Amino acid sequence: MATDFSLISHSGAALAFLLLAILIATRYLRRDTDQALFLAAVVSLLWSFSLVSQALWGQPPFFIRYLLELLRDAAWIGVLFALIRDGSRNGELALKIRSVMGNTTIILLVSLLAVGALEYLMDWNLLDGKTKIIGQIALSLLGICLVEQIWRNSVSFGRSSVKYICIGIGTLFAFDFFMYADALLFGQISSAFWNARGGVNALIVPLFAVNMINTRKQPVDFQLSRTAIFHVGTLIFAGGYMMFVAAGGYYVRIMGGDWGEALQVLFFTMLMSLFAALLVSRRFRARMMILISQNFFDYKYDYREEWLKMTQVFSNLSDEPPLPERVIRILSGLVESNAGVLWVQSEEGNYVLSKSVNLAPPKYTTIDSKSELVRFFQDREWIIDLNEYRADPIRYNLLEIPDPILNFPDGWLIIPMYLGDELYGIALIGAPYSKVELNWENFDLVRVVARQTSNLLAQADAQNRLSRAMQFEAVSKTSAFMVHDLKTIIAQLSLLVKNAPKHRENPAFIDDMIHTTDHAVLKMANLVDHIRKPVDSNENVQPMDLYTLVSELATHHARNQPAPSVEGSKDQVTVHADPEQLRSVLSHLIQNAQDATPPDGEVSLALKTASGQVVLFIQDSGTGMTEDFIQMQLFKPFESTKGLTGMGIGAYQAREYIRRIGGNIDVTSEPGVGSCFSVRLPLASAQPTSASGETGETEASHPAGPPETSPPAETPQAQGMSQLSGKS
Repeated sequence: MATDFSLISHSGAALAFLLLAILIATRYLRRDTDQALFLAAVVSLLWSFSLVSQALWGQPPFFIRYLLELLRDAAWIGVLFALIRDGSRNGELALKIRSVMGNTTIILLVSLLAVGALEYLMDWNLLDGKTKIIGQIALSLLGICLVEQIWRNSVSFGRSSVKYICIGIGTLFAFDFFMYADALLFGQISSAFWNARGGVNALIVPLFAVNMINTRKQPVDFQLSRTAIFHVGTLIFAGGYMMFVAAGGYYVRIMGGDWGEALQVLFFTMLMSLFAALLVSRRFRARMMILISQNFFDYKYDYREEWLKMTQVFSNLSDEPPLPERVIRILSGLVESNAGVLWVQSEEGNYVLSKSVNLAPPKYTTIDSKSELVRFFQDREWIIDLNEYRADPIRYNLLEIPDPILNFPDGWLIIPMYLGDELYGIALIGAPYSKVELNWENFDLVRVVARQTSNLLAQADAQNRLSRAMQFEAVSKTSAFMVHDLKTIIAQLSLLVKNAPKHRENPAFIDDMIHTTDHAVLKMANLVDHIRKPVDSNENVQPMDLYTLVSELATHHARNQPAPSVEGSKDQVTVHADPEQLRSVLSHLIQNAQDATPPDGEVSLALKTASGQVVLFIQDSGTGMTEDFIQMQLFKPFESTKGLTGMGIGAYQAREYIRRIGGNIDVTSEPGVGSCFSVRLPLASAQPTSASGETGETEASHPAGPPETSPPAETPQAQGMSQLSGKS
């Protein structure tokens, strides 16, 4: 029954390959791949027919069948090489790949065929069955590696043209690999594998047919990177190593007598540990990559991979690891090292140690800006090889290397790091894993990466400086607000002291003095509370009559000329606000209008309500302001037109508070005509506004004194308003 199934299986394979050969022959064989596929189909037909003939008539002999099987494997490997040749854009690269892999295949096939021919013709027993099986496994591994690399490197638009042929050939070689590996393990070919082999070959033929029908001229865009060749080499090495381990374990067991099994376990364990050590060894990987670069590529680096790797490292915005450490690892990785030191220029101009990776720093690490090395780097962008320097200092004009660098015993390369045309830093790279031959390509890439990393380091340093400056600026601004409030209190008390000698006998003045002093104490207490607790969510927000407040402020400011007048309706207008805050804001704006208007001018206050809002118009006939002044300076903090006497924050504070309670301040002005400040607030009945959750800064920043002694306030627009006259 087994023989009958084997006959049916291989007969099906022969029929399938015959039909495939006919299908390919009837088409225009324009590509090398088509021709190679036709040859593979014909050879596979002869191979499967030889197995059918052997099952029926006992012929041909083993050597013919063995020869046809080797030729069949070579034909399918030839199909894979044809795919590479048709699809590669880089002819030189394809030539190198075909040369190495093709030579390997030819040497293996010729060796197996020569040995088989000698055994057949001379009746010599050169190789036993196990060695022949190992040769078949090697051919299968070679085919699998090629399939894997073709699939990996084919671009997405071209995979449709190779997926079926890759699946078919991959299945063919994978089945042979498992069949022969099983035979190597158990000492004979499994009848199950052998009987099913023809059926497997027959089942994959439709994949080749579909590929032939669907494919017109869709080349495989085949490229191999250094990493790809490294992985292929590792896979081949692993397969060969495993076969060596299996063969060695078998012979150890046979020759070990009673200790055979124990010795076999010991042998397997030792060699597997050695294999694991090789795989994780960075030194071994570095040497392999150098070997690949020297023998397979014109350029030593895969620049796309290097640039993407550097971009990925520096796109990490966290501080783990710190940026200087990442810079060192990038530079050292370019020359197969993992150690380095970085010096960065300080504010004094010297170069201080920023980071050391895998190199113990000496006691003194600062490089003087006047050292000969720094002057050397300022003149030329050279990378100094310390090994060359120690062997022949004359090559570097007897340059004196600073002790902070020479005290690193494993130092190797000194790299200048430029920011523009200035020397920003110096990097020292430690000894590599393995011997690295440096040439112009190494030096060019290292110089370019050093410049890029210098830009990143300088940008990070600038961000740190900016952050510190912003912190100092925040402290300065807070102090300025406090000084502004203190100046208001001082002005109130100064006015009180100035008038005391004249009115000390006046009871009304005494009452006013007590009230003013009490209010000054309250404002200072608020200021202290603000310093202790900047955020206060419990402002004294309450409904209040805006018309009454405006009338009181007009009466208060009537002592200064021109006296403000209240115009328009006298109806009650209710808004939600902190009475003291709003009083301070409106008093500030009225005082500024008076400061900008000559004594014979006019200042008017008018209230109008519409659409749930009330607008207070503070209009003067002063000197007015330009549009540029309004847009660029009026509400900008710390921009005062009063010189050293003004803080430049009054108008800014006023507008910020009005905005916090839901309103806004608009300004219209014309030089020589006057100005009009429009203070818009939501009505309490239409839109109650709560200031909960707001900061207590305004409470401390806008305390208002009693109407009797409130002094003038400072604002950015005061000087501009005092220069102009007229009525808007």
